[in-house]
Amino acid sequence: MPQLTLLPLFLIIVANMVGSGIFTTSGFIIQDIQNPLGMLLCWLIGGLLALTGALCYGELGAMFPAAGGDYVFLRESFGRRIAFLSGWISLWVGFSAPIAAVAIAFGNYFNSSLPIALQGTRIPSTLAVITIVVFTWVHVKGILFGAWIQNVMTFAKILFILLLVGIGLTFGNGSFQHFDASLNYSHIFSHNFATSLIFVSFAYSGWNASVYLGSEIKNAGRNIPASIITATIFVICIYLILNVVYVYAIHPKEMYGVVEIGSMSAVNLFGKKIGSFFGMIIAFCLLSTVSSMIMIGPRVYYAMAQDNLFFSIFRSINQKHHVPSYAILLQAGIAITLVLTSTFYAILMYVGFILAIFSSLTVLGMMLLRSKDPDRPRPYKTWGYPLTPILFVMSNLWIVIFSVKNNLAAFVWGLVTVAAGWLIYECFEGRFKSIVIVNKKRR
Repeated sequence: MPQLTLLPLFLIIVANMVGSGIFTTSGFIIQDIQNPLGMLLCWLIGGLLALTGALCYGELGAMFPAAGGDYVFLRESFGRRIAFLSGWISLWVGFSAPIAAVAIAFGNYFNSSLPIALQGTRIPSTLAVITIVVFTWVHVKGILFGAWIQNVMTFAKILFILLLVGIGLTFGNGSFQHFDASLNYSHIFSHNFATSLIFVSFAYSGWNASVYLGSEIKNAGRNIPASIITATIFVICIYLILNVVYVYAIHPKEMYGVVEIGSMSAVNLFGKKIGSFFGMIIAFCLLSTVSSMIMIGPRVYYAMAQDNLFFSIFRSINQKHHVPSYAILLQAGIAITLVLTSTFYAILMYVGFILAIFSSLTVLGMMLLRSKDPDRPRPYKTWGYPLTPILFVMSNLWIVIFSVKNNLAAFVWGLVTVAAGWLIYECFEGRFKSIVIVNKKRR
């Protein structure tokens, strides 16, 4: 029975978006662009591109309000093979890898906020694993229990960010002179700007979170597009304001390559003691992002299993809590493995370009459905069509081309992941067809 309304959907998306990206990537971005205004422009452009995607996904989510998100959309537009590859990518890149990345960021922030005598190299990974285990248990307990925990943490996160911005700009020890630098607009078309958009797109990823919960949403035709669009606009504003605070607090050259950028800005604004306290709060803000992704991802693997394209155990629903428990546990196992074998930066580069490819395919699928199935009811239609989806696809293509040129290793691992998914699809599809043929012969 559908249980989720607009407010919890809005909060789930905000929680999914406002995570490790905004608190960890600005140091990498300004190192590439080397201009504070250019960095802000990068965040704005990345947000507007995310908004074009949100407008397109709103139409798809309203058309197909079912669990599975991209998997369902691609199944309807391009067929089972591409849909399975999308689900396979979601399992590894769309959810498990970001869960690992955010959990690692939580561990790093928490560790850096401890007194030096208590800090340790193993603390971040240990905390990351514990975090994944705890929130996996939370979401195995049921959608309403998980959503309640999610709402509380997200409200707290939003209040903290507004508090940091308000107190930081009013009473903090910063300077607007840090913005004194001329902006060369030719940098927008450089490979450094494109590479920075990978980090920005990671930070904005999650704007489509509500489409994965379609079958559990009341009045999905209205609430899915409304939640996606309003949450994306809200997060764009939050990100721009937070980056203003970062530059106000830290001289741009001191930001280069810094991962715990939120913690560093808090220390500069308020001093070490209060700054460390804010750093600890930032760490806990990341927990709602881990929680939201653990909640959303398993609906994709559940939908794949429903179509006999994944192991049947993952379509099982816990009779007591009405959630796909085995799918949730599978995702947790992969995320923990990634935590123990990868670094934050490696996961970030791996995630960026391959998600851009499949989200572009999804939007192209929306355009295909407009052509081949024009009479299907569309409770919401994409604003600015066809320019909106074209802009989204072209910008993602630009990001992919530059990211491949600058990080061939991530591209190779992405191809390996897709190739593995292709082989597994053929195994499942072949097995399924064999079962159908045998059953027909028996009749």
